[in-house]
Amino acid sequence: MASEPQPQLTVVGERDSDLQQRLERELIAFNTSRTGNAERTSFAVRVTDADGELIGGLTASTWGSLCSIGLLWVREDSRKDGWGTQLLRAAEAEAIQRGCDQIVVSSFTFQAPLFYQRYGYVETGRMPGIPGGHEDVQMHKRLGS
Repeated sequence: MASEPQPQLTVVGERDSDLQQRLERELIAFNTSRTGNAERTSFAVRVTDADGELIGGLTASTWGSLCSIGLLWVREDSRKDGWGTQLLRAAEAEAIQRGCDQIVVSSFTFQAPLFYQRYGYVETGRMPGIPGGHEDVQMHKRLGS
């Protein structure tokens, strides 16, 4: 009697693009079946200097009425010039234009949680274990109120 082939578990040391795409498709299908909303879109906001060099930028995505900030960065020599505020405000305005009524972001304790809190973001949780004894701070804000 021949034995049935056994499932195999494989660890890949590099990024597996095919696996990434498959997981995204499967997870989006699952999430859509539970929420009724599949549409996800991304956007970015950038600011450049007179020479076209990047001063800072922000990336975000929307899913239904939720906007999620992925990255926000301003180069060191421009951090006191208000660009972070302008990037954040532009992203919030874009999120509202896309029909979002809430926005979320996470920031390590050594980054900018106080920056976001100054603009109405409320801490909703913390995850310890970030290298150097830091935490990941999750924040939420209602838009348009």
